[in-house]
Formats: sequence, structure tokens, C-alpha cells
Amino acid sequence: MNTIFDPNSPAASGGAPPGTPPGAPPAADIIKDVDQKTFMQDVVQASREVPVLVDFWATWCGPCKQLTPTLEKVVTAAGGRVRLAKIDIDKNRALVQQLAQLGLPLQSVPTVAAFWQGQIADLFQGALPEGEVKKFVEALLKLAGGQMPAADLLAEAKAAAEEGDHRGALELYAALAQAEPENAEALAGLARSLLELGEEEQARQVLEGVPAALKSNAAIAGVRSALELAEAGRKAREGLAGFERRLAADPDDHEARIELAVALNAAGEREQAAEALLEAIRRDRAWNEEAARKQLLQFFEAWGFADPATQAARRKLSALLFR
Repeated sequence: MNTIFDPNSPAASGGAPPGTPPGAPPAADIIKDVDQKTFMQDVVQASREVPVLVDFWATWCGPCKQLTPTLEKVVTAAGGRVRLAKIDIDKNRALVQQLAQLGLPLQSVPTVAAFWQGQIADLFQGALPEGEVKKFVEALLKLAGGQMPAADLLAEAKAAAEEGDHRGALELYAALAQAEPENAEALAGLARSLLELGEEEQARQVLEGVPAALKSNAAIAGVRSALELAEAGRKAREGLAGFERRLAADPDDHEARIELAVALNAAGEREQAAEALLEAIRRDRAWNEEAARKQLLQFFEAWGFADPATQAARRKLSALLFR
């Protein structure tokens, strides 16, 4: 990407580019190039006031040339309710490596991570079309309590799922997916509802039918991980007592501790599952090519970035890795 932000444009000089809502903050405050020195201020701290999208890009990345202008357009149209931070991964390798250690997948660009209240709230990879970027931002604004276009069906489905009415959520997500076949949240919700109802095979079929452009969507990837963990956990639960006996005999039996974590997660004990893996990392982080950390990152993906268990465990993991 040779030119991300035209220095001669109105936005670069602090003026409002075409399409900026009246009364919106200057574009220079909404869209910034960020590096390792300014990341804490312009992303983490700023996200405590408004959501911040972080665009990880590279000069050699063709899809980045398509996505970044779209991000700028959507963020500008939001009128200051969301900000955009752009990070050149080649110029900020140490920062990228640190974020990757915390579970932010940066193996490919473009990757866009949404930060809210100092935490990663959601992410997507690849050059999504403008409509999908708008939906992503709308969902982020709703999470942050901002104004957004009506999405009553989706809101009802999420509310039903949170209340444990997975059958009701299934019907609502199915209706939304039928109306909008490329709505990633609807498809992910449909698959997750099926999984909660014990219909693993049907959930797998939904995921297999997801359009290729949505395969890397965070919500879709999270359900896929949840399905994998459900299958592994079903087997692990049968040996739960055995894992505990093995650890009582040998606290450094890291394989048993990881299997125990999988079983605990399958039983709905997320905090205990995370603690088991954190303890394995404390004892021997490098064991079996960092198997405990990788398992914990899969938990994060399955639980979702906004889940309290994810946020609490991520803070503890950060303290372990960067102490």
C-alpha cells in the first residue's frame, strides 16, 4: 500500500473530508497512523472513550489497498463514534509479536481488531466489502452503547441466547440467516444455538456452508473452535478423575493438566479451565511447543473476546508472558 492517507487531502490537514457528519471531530483525531510508541495512548487508552478499529496492513499487501479506504470511509461516516488506528506490521514487528503472544492472529493481513474498554472486542481478516464493514462497526457500536441502525431480529436472538432460550434463539437466527445469507453473526448464532441444543452435526453443516468470504470472521471462527472443544471435551470428561489423580501424583504432568482444562471447559467451568492452563504455563511455558498457551488461545476464540473469562485470563496471560 504505497499511499494509505493522502497528505494533501482535507483529512490530512485536519479538515473534514466529504461525507463527514456535521459537528464531527477533525479527521486527524479519528484516523491515525499508530506505532509501538503511541499504541497505548491511541488504541488502548482511547478505546476507553470510543471503540477503536486497528488496521494491521503492509505495503506489499494487495487486499490492504482495497480495505483501508473502505475502513476510512465507514469510520468517517460514523462521525467520531469510532476511531481508526493504522499499523504497518513491517515497521512495528515487536508490537505485532507481543500482540500475537496474547492471541491476536496476525499471520496474514489485512487484519482488523476492534478495541473497546482496553480489550479486544472482535476482529476480522481479509478485505471485506463495505456492507460487511458497516455491519462490523454497527455491532461494535451496539456493544459500546452507541447509536446504530435497527437490528431488532438480531438483538432478539442474542437476548434469547443470553437467557438460555436456545430454541427461541435458533428460530430467530434461522430467520435472519434466511433473509441475509451472508450475515456472519446470524450464521454464527445459528450454529452456536444448534451446538447448545446438542445438534453438533447440524452445527457443523452450517459452518461448512458459510460463504468463503466469511470463513475467517471472528464469530464464525469462535463457533468452529467451540465445536472442536465440545468434541474434545466429551472425550476428556470421561477421564476427569484420572487427570486429577495423575496431577496429584505428578504436578508437572502437563499433558494431564491440559486434558483437565479441556474437560473443565466442556463442563462449563471456564475460569477453572483457564487457571489450569495458566498454571501449566507458569510451570513450563515451552512444553510441547507451548501447547498450554495455544490451548488457552483456542478457549479465547471459542468464548469470544468480550467474554469475562477471556478478559480475565488474557490479563493473567499477559502478566505471565511480559513480566
